[in-house]
Amino acid sequence: MGSNEEIKIENDFYLIRFQNDTEETIVYQRPVHNELIQFHYGLKGKAKFVFNQGNYALDLHEEKSLLFYNPQKELPVHLEIGPNSWMISVLISIKKLHSLFSTEAEHIPFLSLENREKKYYSEESISPSMAIVLNQLFHYNLNSSIKNLYYKGKGYELLSLYFNRNEDPNSEYCPFLIDEENLAKIKKAKEIIVRNMAEPPGLQELADLVGLTLKKLKVGFKQVYGDSVFSFLFDYKMEQARKMLDSGSYNVNEVGIQIGYSTSSHFIAAFKKKFGTTPKKYLMSLIN
Repeated sequence: MGSNEEIKIENDFYLIRFQNDTEETIVYQRPVHNELIQFHYGLKGKAKFVFNQGNYALDLHEEKSLLFYNPQKELPVHLEIGPNSWMISVLISIKKLHSLFSTEAEHIPFLSLENREKKYYSEESISPSMAIVLNQLFHYNLNSSIKNLYYKGKGYELLSLYFNRNEDPNSEYCPFLIDEENLAKIKKAKEIIVRNMAEPPGLQELADLVGLTLKKLKVGFKQVYGDSVFSFLFDYKMEQARKMLDSGSYNVNEVGIQIGYSTSSHFIAAFKKKFGTTPKKYLMSLIN
């Protein structure tokens, strides 16, 4: 089944959910005023944006986001959504977005005074926290009367997480990360904890493994990934747990063991802390 659903959250603020569970490519088109900024999030599969009557195309890959803004020219959405692909789009006016960040506007590149009238494009990776929100927009079991309120909250949450990013790793304002060797070590630390999520090393052991001091590991990890080592790992483990439950191939106990919980009660408590529901109720919501 292929479907799209557009929710008007407020004036000049829209959230569109695309779900293509077919084996065919689905085409979606929509006019977009040039005062609207476009955020597109690829959750699963692949999509393609087509511009200028097919003369130019841009792919949206799984676990990536795209941002488009061009105050000089309208950028209508011409979207080809690939088979078995899910994505979320958020459209919001520059005026409304600026009002949300009025005291912090200088920290957002395209909102600074010198850039506000320039076109802007960015491709970013979707963080684990953003992935959770995106998945919640596909896996919710709420009364239709509060759906708009739920979408509104998630729309704002996505924006806040999008802008809760760190400085460019090569930025002069981030002295720790200007050292490419240290940056590589931080990325290696992430790979180690992800690979060994069921039995991760302690912080000091992890620092020793990648050749950093404990302080540099802590500071650098937060600068690169926006969270502490074990908060990041917790989010990652919960996201893996959710994906395993989605697959229908594992029961709750098996999922808990695979991601490193020795007892199902500890896993259930952790899952509920993250998603606000138990794994069993989450599974039931997928069936309904």
